[in-house]
Amino acid sequence: MSTRPASDPTADLPDLSREAVPGQKVALAPGQLQLRPTRRGKAPAHLADLTLAERIAAVEEMGLPGFRAKQLSTHYLEHFTTDPEDLTDLPKDRRQELVDRFFPELLTVVSRQSADHGATQKFLWKLYDGSMVESVLMRYSDRVTLCISSEAGCGMNCPFCATGQMGLTRNLSTAEILEQVRIANRMLSRGELPGGTGRVSNIVFMGMGEPLANYRPVATTCKRLNAPAPEGFGMGARHITVSTVGLAPAVRKLIKEEIPVTLAVSLHAPDDALRDELVPINTRFDVDEILDAAWEYFEATGRRVSIEYALIRDINDQAHRAQLLADRLISKGGAHWVHVNPIPLNPVKGSKWTASDPRDEKRFVEILRDNGISATIRDTRGSDIDGACGQLAAEVIESDAHRADREARVARVEAVAAAAAPTADD
Repeated sequence: MSTRPASDPTADLPDLSREAVPGQKVALAPGQLQLRPTRRGKAPAHLADLTLAERIAAVEEMGLPGFRAKQLSTHYLEHFTTDPEDLTDLPKDRRQELVDRFFPELLTVVSRQSADHGATQKFLWKLYDGSMVESVLMRYSDRVTLCISSEAGCGMNCPFCATGQMGLTRNLSTAEILEQVRIANRMLSRGELPGGTGRVSNIVFMGMGEPLANYRPVATTCKRLNAPAPEGFGMGARHITVSTVGLAPAVRKLIKEEIPVTLAVSLHAPDDALRDELVPINTRFDVDEILDAAWEYFEATGRRVSIEYALIRDINDQAHRAQLLADRLISKGGAHWVHVNPIPLNPVKGSKWTASDPRDEKRFVEILRDNGISATIRDTRGSDIDGACGQLAAEVIESDAHRADREARVARVEAVAAAAAPTADD
């Protein structure tokens, strides 16, 4: 077990952003976390924020019978529409009123970019208050995966991630997260995207933000995704993946929700010295602590945990780190409880870091497999439109001071990475 304190990462903490003035840009110092948003305010109340019972009560408050709530829910969650003209089973003279009450416009498509011959689509969304987020839809032969955002920006400050350089603008509401799914499904159902009609089959919380730092809306979103219609979208829990950079207390809270979604831990380094620099939340919840929580999640749910590991050339891709990763995973509970996804680092503007040499990548995976650990190189999609893992950044404005901070931090990471390498005499 970790010897570091394991407190709730979002409770009673000071604002850790350098610029705490609402509306101003955030420029985080090396290793600095930002756990409170710079922009306050709640998105307008929406049907997707409510349980079915709450929807029925709200409809009845408008003087309509409760069954109208189920009809509204069916239109939203099965037909993917909020257009009053489509609500033909509802009273014509009340349709616009119902739309205004339950379907306020939360997201507007600003742009859409295409890659991989149309199989990958990146959406830039403008939220009700002008904040920007992105999501990425990826078609495969056997599934359609949507990578969704849970925050505008991110306060985790990982130096190899574009979103992490933005700072945290604000958390998204449950409905703002679900609208990314609903609109993607609407486009798919109407054949508006390349590849013909379809429906989102898999959700990954790997877009902008740290999902478990926006815990309650994300947990509620998982419930809505999983609940059968007309309560929710009716997706199987095993088709929903929630990622975290290491908020161990929130992982333990997720266990209590009793929705066995797949947990993905963005580890990126097996040793605390390097992970403290690459993933600053590690200074609060170290490798032992997050792996303990991940093991508890596996024991409680029976769902194998995904370990995400961005392979960065000459930083974390050495053979001794692959062996250390294997040793630490096995020490928790054997080789069977995890699946490791090494991810070739996707390039980020302004960073000199790049993906590992293919030979080092191959060696890293072979070491894990030789230790009995399942490992698969993650398929990289959309890198040419900055839509791949770690590249989502709706807007990044870097000051001279921030650039100096970042460059100093890169130098420190490289020094730690090199110092940890075994010598010829070892």
